[in-house]
Amino acid sequence: MDSDLRASFANVRSEVGKAVVGQDAAVSGLMVALLANGHVLLEGVPGVAKTLLVRSLSHALSLTTTRVQFTPDLMPGDVTGSVVYDAKNGDFEFRRGPVFTNILLADEINRTPPKTQSSLLEAMEERQVTVDGTTHPLPDPFLVAATQNPVEYEGTYTLPEAQLDRFLLKLVLDLPPREAEVEVLRRHADGFSARDLAAAGLRPVLGAEQITAARAEVAKVGATPELLAYLVDLARGTRQSPSVRLGVSPRGTTALLAATKAWAWLSGAEAITPDHVQQMILPVWRHRIGLRPEAELEGVSADTILRSVVQQTQVPL
Repeated sequence: MDSDLRASFANVRSEVGKAVVGQDAAVSGLMVALLANGHVLLEGVPGVAKTLLVRSLSHALSLTTTRVQFTPDLMPGDVTGSVVYDAKNGDFEFRRGPVFTNILLADEINRTPPKTQSSLLEAMEERQVTVDGTTHPLPDPFLVAATQNPVEYEGTYTLPEAQLDRFLLKLVLDLPPREAEVEVLRRHADGFSARDLAAAGLRPVLGAEQITAARAEVAKVGATPELLAYLVDLARGTRQSPSVRLGVSPRGTTALLAATKAWAWLSGAEAITPDHVQQMILPVWRHRIGLRPEAELEGVSADTILRSVVQQTQVPL
């Protein structure tokens, strides 16, 4: 059963590859987030297939997906839903917003003001929405896949730290290498259309029941006391860096543990190793570190800090 589930997730990667070229790491990251019951922030310049990636994944998983284009005039009720008056029965009723789905594609989330961005906090953390004093549970599984342009682009708002902390992973999608870009053009020359994934040969290979079963298997992945101490030492290393004003919190440490267990399971391991941790530390922690202004002026990045911390932290035997 366990090996069959892993094989099914490997098939998901193959199916997504029929539409998206050269973004294998992002596909793996999305599957890790799904298994760890987390959310993903996808950052990249326009045109690197962020939206297509999420749509292709949801198609392969046969999950419901809703896309919301975040704009400066978007209101919180446009995302969560609102209470409206029904003239037919003379009563007020709650009309669900697009957040009531399995995968919410929050497109260009940093183009809307912080008030609307924050409307997702309860949904992401509690898997529910409270409107007018009434709580409405969200479907399971529920994943927010938010895309954003780099912060230096015109018309963007910086995501609040509380919002960033709700994302399990931040995946950076770079421009594809030459060979992958040539393959993209070849597919389009052969008639590929991003609007018709079924015509591209994508087929559903997993469903909600298999995802739930896989999460139960991920929970069984072991972690030794020495490995747990290693995670804490890495987090403390970020707090002691002279370039960092805000290091990784205990929430960040538990997030790294959850993501590492999911990655270890996908890799076929029964327990996490330091190698698994080091492979996941950048996407899990790069958005949880606040750099000092002088470090940013010198061009220091969160990824640079994390690589340095990994090098300086003793690895358990």
